[in-house]
Amino acid sequence: MNYNWNWAVLFQEPYLGWLLSGLQWTLLVAIAAWVIAFVVGSTIGILRTVPNRLVRTLAAAYVELFRNIPLLVQLFVWYFVVPELLPEDLGLWVKRDMPNPEYVTAVVALGAYTAARVAEQVRSGIQTIRKDLVNAGLAIGLTPLQTYLYIRLPISYRIIVPPLTSEFLTIFKNSSLALTIGVLELTAQARQIENYTFQGFEAFTAATVLYLVITLLVVLLMRLIDQKTRIPGSVGAN
Repeated sequence: MNYNWNWAVLFQEPYLGWLLSGLQWTLLVAIAAWVIAFVVGSTIGILRTVPNRLVRTLAAAYVELFRNIPLLVQLFVWYFVVPELLPEDLGLWVKRDMPNPEYVTAVVALGAYTAARVAEQVRSGIQTIRKDLVNAGLAIGLTPLQTYLYIRLPISYRIIVPPLTSEFLTIFKNSSLALTIGVLELTAQARQIENYTFQGFEAFTAATVLYLVITLLVVLLMRLIDQKTRIPGSVGAN
């Protein structure tokens, strides 16, 4: 049985528009979720290294909760369960009147999930810094907060650029799960093209190529950032 390839269908309307729209929504979901993941993850990661045991425990609880529950389950919980737990008026607004509830839910769920992973990268980066550097900062009169601002964080973020690159790539790939709650991102649009044209191989090949282009551009960007911020004398430095 021979398959009749028909690449031309991808350049016809509305299918080309669907692919471009799906690419746009993929970028919007992933980038917005990354902002949440980076800010929240950095905060949680820092809190995991503070002297206060209660604060460290709460931060660790966040990491274990969001990191160990499958992302698909979290998406369903945010979309179907959380609105029911809110006060009635607020819950109705979230379900019926909030603009783009599927998009907002996908961004929040993906951002909260990835934040737990980013937090572990930030924590490990901070804990790799030698204590004598921190002690030297304290000796010259820096407060504990200032040691974070001027010593721990500037060094640790430069160390963890490679693992953060992996998390940034993962967030683009995980954005495909947003189709399960109705976001018409790239994978959802490829499925829609398949349903309308029965050209599934072409549709998913195009989606695969677009995902590959995105990830290659991210890798290139993060590699440039790594080269610019790499600490001289560290592992892998030229």
